Amino acid sequence: MSTSRQFLAQLGIQHPIVQAPMAGVSTPRLAAAVSNAGGLGSLGVGASTVAQARQMIEETRALTTKPFNVNVFCHAPAQRDPAREAVWLRHLAPLFIEVGAQVPTSLDEIYKTFLGDDASFDMLLELRPAVVSFHFGLPLVDRLKALREAGIKTLATATNLHEAALIEQSGIDALVAQGIEAGGHRGMFDPSETDERLSTAVLVRLLARQTKLPIIATGGIMDGAGIKAALDLGAAATQLGTAFILCPESAANASYRENLKSSRAAVTRLTTALSGRPARGMVNRLIAHGEAAGSPVPAAYPVAYDAAKRLNAAAAKLRDHEFAAQWAGQGAPLARELPAAVLVQQLVQEWHRAEGAAAVGAGTGSP
Repeated sequence: MSTSRQFLAQLGIQHPIVQAPMAGVSTPRLAAAVSNAGGLGSLGVGASTVAQARQMIEETRALTTKPFNVNVFCHAPAQRDPAREAVWLRHLAPLFIEVGAQVPTSLDEIYKTFLGDDASFDMLLELRPAVVSFHFGLPLVDRLKALREAGIKTLATATNLHEAALIEQSGIDALVAQGIEAGGHRGMFDPSETDERLSTAVLVRLLARQTKLPIIATGGIMDGAGIKAALDLGAAATQLGTAFILCPESAANASYRENLKSSRAAVTRLTTALSGRPARGMVNRLIAHGEAAGSPVPAAYPVAYDAAKRLNAAAAKLRDHEFAAQWAGQGAPLARELPAAVLVQQLVQEWHRAEGAAAVGAGTGSP
């Protein structure tokens, strides 16, 4: 049995396709549809309260008997710096004034990290989703041990070889190799460290030589040809996020969908201006303003995100969506508007066609 088939069997899924756990975009309907179609659906609960996360898991369970993944954030608590936060708010002040909103005088740490979050941990142990994945880092060893003993498979994101080594040492079941092409937040453990910005292809090849863990390739993969390429490079499966945003089951709003179907999808940027952590999204006025020459360093994650969300909420009342976080990867122009189950089916068909074409080419001696 191939490494890919062994890994799929371990997860209890049919196809090497994982729907990325996009917080704010993934929904129970989307996760269930992907899982029912033979992939691994995912819920991003890092931005949710424990009650909200519980409801999402229970709703997904009501829609599928198949395995699905629940993703949590393992970032270090924000290093609060009132002076830095005040400077950032002054930089954003003209935008707040433009949309008729009062400039905030303070900001909040809006997302709680899974590290030390006993209530979220207890909830996961109680509900026991088939898979739990970690972004921005790893939980404590004793918590990983408890999840394993509960029969839960675990995944964690790596953007470089060092993070991958830490994941392997921790006893995680598989690693998600996130290339620089990926939309949304970089899974870097420490954003203050130098980021080599490895592409998905390079990262997967390096990891295939280093790690014994199954590799899930993510970043820029949008179709069956991309799936085949990642598997050929040594991945056991692939994770697609941007590819699922236009599915009717996602929570993306009309503006997000319109931009993803427009020429704007071709221009994405990795920025800290929205949340305080590097994340790739379609360029808008907030990104341009935050990245302009002479701009101060944003407040820490997720404190900066509080400012962005307040600004977007005020602007949205005026039907202005130029300050929204519309995350998208570099493959965004390839996004398709299809029901999730149909998209999974099409991805599998494209993958098999690509495999067949390669086999025919090899058999005829074609270059």
